[in-house]
Amino acid sequence: MRKILVTGGTNFVSRFTAEYFVKNGDEVYVLNRGSREQVEGVTLIQADRFNLTDELKDIRFDAVLDVCAYSGDHVNALLDALDEFGDFILISSSAVYPETNPQPFTEEQELGANSIWGDYGANKIAAEKALTERVPEAYILRPPYLYGKYETIYRAPFVFDCALADRRFYIPESDRWLQFFNVRDLCRFMDILLTEHPENRVFNVGNPEMISVKEWAELCYAAAGKEPVLVRVDDSFTVRDYFPFHPYHYYLDVSKQQALMPEVTELGEGIKEEFDWYVEEKPEIFRRDYMGFIDREYSADSE
Repeated sequence: MRKILVTGGTNFVSRFTAEYFVKNGDEVYVLNRGSREQVEGVTLIQADRFNLTDELKDIRFDAVLDVCAYSGDHVNALLDALDEFGDFILISSSAVYPETNPQPFTEEQELGANSIWGDYGANKIAAEKALTERVPEAYILRPPYLYGKYETIYRAPFVFDCALADRRFYIPESDRWLQFFNVRDLCRFMDILLTEHPENRVFNVGNPEMISVKEWAELCYAAAGKEPVLVRVDDSFTVRDYFPFHPYHYYLDVSKQQALMPEVTELGEGIKEEFDWYVEEKPEIFRRDYMGFIDREYSADSE
């Protein structure tokens, strides 16, 4: 039984990660403020990473899975509080690649500012730098859009709400190409790293194929047993007013991941699983007012 520390453990990716490794038979510790419901079977270390004293010093973790680091300060605060540990995995982001880089983005490309993601991407670069300077043998994962059970970002849940209400779905006139990765596959890949310890330390992770906005919307509606009526919106409108993705597409080369984990969750299957969870659990989600914008701007069409 491995002792695994998961930062967070109560929200989307970190919650799924904690649950996954508990079910895997590992002894899972979670580091969070204790303000939300905890995953059954974890050991809670109730603290803020910036106010840690000796809470982690007496535990030798076989692995640290830092799901919630968004800056170099986040990484350094955790490392300062740890004593001995085995593996360290940081969940970074594909936002570390400038959108001007040639695509598909590869792990060897130079990192830099991304005008779409702004400070988020810059801070993820700083987190990676802080980690590699202090723990050069750590693993860094760069996913595209993550989805799946426990999602709290109003992306697929927004489309589910539209489907359940039999609303038309509005998409940009110009196609956007999206790349996804199921949160379960992310956990499966972390488990592979902890087991096989490959020499490579940085991995793009994701489904190898991209999907159009139209196809993604159709899959989300299909999960609800519906077929969408799609309405194309002129590109002069600000896409983020009515649609849950930035006006940006990118393509990650995930061949290094595929060499270790050839099979990933089929997107339609994963979306259906998320839909079933969403309908059953009715989770609390911050819902951006996409529908309100659509109703104001396209009142004649939004029924």
